[in-house]
Amino acid sequence: MADDTDDEDKTEEPSQRRLDQAIERGDVATSTEINTFAMLGAFTLALLVAAPTIATNLLHGLKAYLANAHALPDDAAAMKAAMTRGLWLWLQAVAVPVGLAVVAGLAAGLLQHPLVFSAETLMPKFSRLSPMAGVKRLLGVEALFQFGKGLAKIAAVGVVGAVMLWNDRDRLEVFARLDPAASMPAILSLSLKLLAGMLCMHLAITLGDALYARFRWRKRHRMSKEELKQEMKESDGNPEVKGRLKQLRMARVKKRMMAAVPTATVVVTNPTHYAVALRYETGMAAPVCVAKGVDALALRIRAVAAETGVAVIENPPLARALHATVEIDREIPAEHYRAVAEVIGFVLRLRRRAA
Repeated sequence: MADDTDDEDKTEEPSQRRLDQAIERGDVATSTEINTFAMLGAFTLALLVAAPTIATNLLHGLKAYLANAHALPDDAAAMKAAMTRGLWLWLQAVAVPVGLAVVAGLAAGLLQHPLVFSAETLMPKFSRLSPMAGVKRLLGVEALFQFGKGLAKIAAVGVVGAVMLWNDRDRLEVFARLDPAASMPAILSLSLKLLAGMLCMHLAITLGDALYARFRWRKRHRMSKEELKQEMKESDGNPEVKGRLKQLRMARVKKRMMAAVPTATVVVTNPTHYAVALRYETGMAAPVCVAKGVDALALRIRAVAAETGVAVIENPPLARALHATVEIDREIPAEHYRAVAEVIGFVLRLRRRAA
């Protein structure tokens, strides 16, 4: 009951991180029908290309046995040797088609997903030994689907085979009475025709199974809203921690600005709302903003400037414009050169008079 409740709570689509973690554990979306289709296709193609050669080799190899079957010795050793030679001929004949089919099946598996090495799948899990879990797997939706798919494949193979062989039913009766050399091409042609029909039928099954395997895999890794929130916290950081870090960064910036205010040449203010501290020395390309702030921070900058003897000039339009366009430790924009030059020139004249 708890498992069912958990499944009902998992209504959110899995995140990419969740899917990547599943792949790292070796849990990937695979369809066995794709492998089967690739093997059947490779086997059919190999027969289509190499069938005449295979048939000729078989015919020449077995001709002596078929022509002189009545003269074969009946002792056990001779029969064993004859069967061994016949089996070897058959193995040589089917080696290429079967080999290509195996290679195609392995390639299809790699195309679905690259090799994943994970030790987690080898670890023992006691849940697999639970009788109830075994019954659930046998009677679950996945087991019923696989059972239904197997029945559908058997029925489809039977229907396709019956339809394709129905027109050749008269020929099948005379194959047993024909000479092997004469019947081999006809049997080969009929076999290729059947394989082609099976291949077309299996293509539809493969496409459906691949889509279903992908759907089941994503559904198996769905997440609850709580899991999604927790993952977002782990990925992006806890909002409380991020807020605290932001406060610490702001505190360091304010502390550094307050330490830089005594080095400023002038503080341009809008009496109570804005304050921008500028530093200019001979040889600098343009004045640099060493501190800025609004409201309480602006008042603090003015207080530090007054304590350390930095000139404070009220110019509301210029203070607002500088606060909006210049960053800390950056030169002022070119459009403010003229206005700032007038302010700094005024401050320097005051210093000379005081001196």
